[in-house]
Amino acid sequence: MTIRIKETKSDRLFVLSCYLYLLVALVIVIYPLIYIISASVSDPKYVGSGEMWLYPMGITFDGYSRVLQNEEIWGGYSNTILYTVVGTLVNLAVTLPAAYALSRQDLAGRGLVMGLILFTMFFSGGLVPTYLLVKDLHMIDTMWALILPSAATVWNIIVSRTFFQSTIPRELQEASEIDGCSDFKLFISIVLPLSAPIITVMALFYGITHWNSYFSALIYLNDADKFPLQMVLRKILVLQELSAESMGIGVSGDSAAAMDKKAEIASLMKYSVIIVSTLPVVIIYPFLQRFFVQGVMIGSVKG
Repeated sequence: MTIRIKETKSDRLFVLSCYLYLLVALVIVIYPLIYIISASVSDPKYVGSGEMWLYPMGITFDGYSRVLQNEEIWGGYSNTILYTVVGTLVNLAVTLPAAYALSRQDLAGRGLVMGLILFTMFFSGGLVPTYLLVKDLHMIDTMWALILPSAATVWNIIVSRTFFQSTIPRELQEASEIDGCSDFKLFISIVLPLSAPIITVMALFYGITHWNSYFSALIYLNDADKFPLQMVLRKILVLQELSAESMGIGVSGDSAAAMDKKAEIASLMKYSVIIVSTLPVVIIYPFLQRFFVQGVMIGSVKG
């Protein structure tokens, strides 16, 4: 026998309010995405004048054509892929062993170590001391300046430690020790294969951070050939802003037309590069979503 609970007027009003709230949230989130996609294939004059606000107008793929032909953008793309892959591997190699060690109850002084790690979460040396340290280590204008200073994040260590504490049974560790398994072999052969969700979550967190990062490159890199894609995008944005400012100070004649053309090209390429730079993350995320949700829930709620 099925018992049905009759909804009251206040219940229906609450459900309706939830749907309205979700609808508003959906519009707020999805409108910028639609706008960027439409702007990337629209004539810059319609985008700049504000006539294009949702659907494409004056459809043109000249922006994508210029992006595909621009060697600087492809150089930034390859640099970003390299920094993301190497940086994520370094992050995982530091975060996971540290988190697992801190999850072991038999680790002597783990409370003190955890306290020191948490201290760095709230207090840091600042930008200038960090830059001087990187300079003294001779990492300026190298890939390692973007990777090693951020080799681990305290919050990710805490989440991973909680995952290991709540997922890896103590009895499994004891049985492995009885069989003569070393701590290193236990971690590599048993713990890591059972930790696919948290590995995926950490790889996604660190990977997206490296993919979107530009500030470290702005501080530590001098060679334009080593710039990541986000720095190339920043250069395009700066070019567009400078062109717009130059137009506003009263430049006339052929120079004004040339600057206006450069501004239009920069505007068109800006949206195209945004689409091209975010496409890999958008494609990869659906395949990792299952592990992402599972890893975050276990790593942050339990324990």
